[in-house]
Amino acid sequence: MVWNKIFGKKKEEEIDPLKDLVLCNLKTGYLVDYDMKTWSVTAHNKCEWGEGELSDEWELSSEDEVLYLEREEDDEVEWTLTKKIPISEVGKEIPDYIKEHEDSPDKITFQDKKYHLEDCSGGKFHKGGKDSYDEFISWDYEDESEEYILTIEQWSETSFEAAYGKYVEEYQFTNILPK
Repeated sequence: MVWNKIFGKKKEEEIDPLKDLVLCNLKTGYLVDYDMKTWSVTAHNKCEWGEGELSDEWELSSEDEVLYLEREEDDEVEWTLTKKIPISEVGKEIPDYIKEHEDSPDKITFQDKKYHLEDCSGGKFHKGGKDSYDEFISWDYEDESEEYILTIEQWSETSFEAAYGKYVEEYQFTNILPK
């Protein structure tokens, strides 16, 4: 419309339901179904790893539960779904071990499962995908079945976080709706 061109009004962003409503295009405010619950996307963050590798992290909320969906692409796309847990649940000695050895242990037992160190990376966390970031170190563990994961993150000399979850597939998430 000529009127919009002259006065600079932008056309509403149109969503193509066949192309845009896929898991990797989730935005804050979207809704998605997983495990018989509807989840609201409450944040979309980015992590920068090494030489420009990026991963996306979406915070999903449903009632009083918060989960973190992460998409990472290396040779193939990998999806994980985790829940933050107190570092003390993994082991009260873990932060002291990391401070003393400047590394995390190679093996950890959590909830009667043995986990082995799969990857260690330094990263930059871009909250909301913004340019500013916080640096952190992440240690990723897998159980023997390679189904469950455990992550320990160090955000400063004394600040540690942990998350526990599993690998998921894109098809497990359905009914993606924009805000």
